[in-house]
Amino acid sequence: MIFENTIKDILSKELLRLENKFKADVVFYFGEIRPELLRIFRDLIEDLKKDKKSKKALVIILNTPGGSADVAEKMVDITRKHYGEVYFVVPDIAMSAGTLFCMSGDKIYMDYSSSLGPVDPQVWNGKQWVPALGYLNKVEEFLNKEREGKLTRAEFLMLQNQDLAILSQCEQAKNLTETLLKKWLVEYKFKDWDKHRTNPAKKGKPVTGDEKVARAAEIAANLGDNKKWHTHSRMIGIKSLRELRLDIEDFSDDPALHLLIRSYNDLLTEYIARNNYTFFFHSRKFF
Repeated sequence: MIFENTIKDILSKELLRLENKFKADVVFYFGEIRPELLRIFRDLIEDLKKDKKSKKALVIILNTPGGSADVAEKMVDITRKHYGEVYFVVPDIAMSAGTLFCMSGDKIYMDYSSSLGPVDPQVWNGKQWVPALGYLNKVEEFLNKEREGKLTRAEFLMLQNQDLAILSQCEQAKNLTETLLKKWLVEYKFKDWDKHRTNPAKKGKPVTGDEKVARAAEIAANLGDNKKWHTHSRMIGIKSLRELRLDIEDFSDDPALHLLIRSYNDLLTEYIARNNYTFFFHSRKFF
């Protein structure tokens, strides 16, 4: 018990140091993005805002393998109801719906070892959660083979047994993800992008609304390209994300911040693993 309390005390102090560094409220989120966690997340954010020490900005330290795009949308509604500025810190991974959630941030902080993932929403097929794009791509592959007269008997039977309702859910999840990603990039990530910085032909010139929309659509297409990334679990690092022309803050550029994030995240994730928690939240008001 003494050891447990010591760990909690250290982590709470580390979190306060992060709040002072960012000049923002800080929330740690570990686990999948699922409907049953929404109420906990809502209460966590509301409790922070009720505190007299509450700041105008929110930092979410996110560790997630992904989950539901619908839930990510609701989580954005919750955070943006209470905070005008939202930053995401990804010390390890934020995959799939976690990547989508990050795209609602004004800034995304990563280092060389951090990863986002392809924006491939998951749908429930009655037995398990499955990646929607992988599902749709496989059906598309069978249909193309059928058009070319190359579909095998076994593949025909698999295609024949597809649940049209599940296919519809996959298509809807794909369309929702693309729509949200483009909307949030333009509304939040690109809101201060006023002048061109990298294009030699346009450098220094004002950025138009249409150009922001076009850049957002380009990023959405790349992150949602299942054929480009090959697997749902592909880890996309800061270098590849920057090649997609997505601005990412490298927190290793600030040694003090880098040390704070690493020491806090590593100790907390070890604590989570030792206790076999499937999800975990931490703020200065909640442990």
